[in-house]
Amino acid sequence: MRKNRTPLTPDITPLIDIVFILLIFFIVSSVFKKEELALNLELPNASAKELEVEIKQLTVELSTNSLAYLGQKVSFENFDKQLSNSIEHGKPVIVRIDKDVQYERVVKVLDILQKYSFHNLSLVTKSE
Repeated sequence: MRKNRTPLTPDITPLIDIVFILLIFFIVSSVFKKEELALNLELPNASAKELEVEIKQLTVELSTNSLAYLGQKVSFENFDKQLSNSIEHGKPVIVRIDKDVQYERVVKVLDILQKYSFHNLSLVTKSE
């Protein structure tokens, strides 16, 4: 005597749940991304959390007419040379920029840092 067995079918309910959760995630994240592009670029004073300065971090200071690296004034050419000879490419860099500095000078410093693979940057602001 043989029993009639119904073929087993996998339960796809958990799969459908996961698909809907992923769909909701991508819809929500795409909405946030659109809002970021609509931000006004007129930046106020920052009220960010304080950053603890460690000895292991490198510091760059930029004013309207001078540049300092590790607490010593340097020219852009010397700054470039010092970074090219540096073995500290993975260390965090603290960048302090005066509010009156021209954007071109800021870009020049950031380009030099990117040239030598310094990607862990922190821009320091004044708290309110």
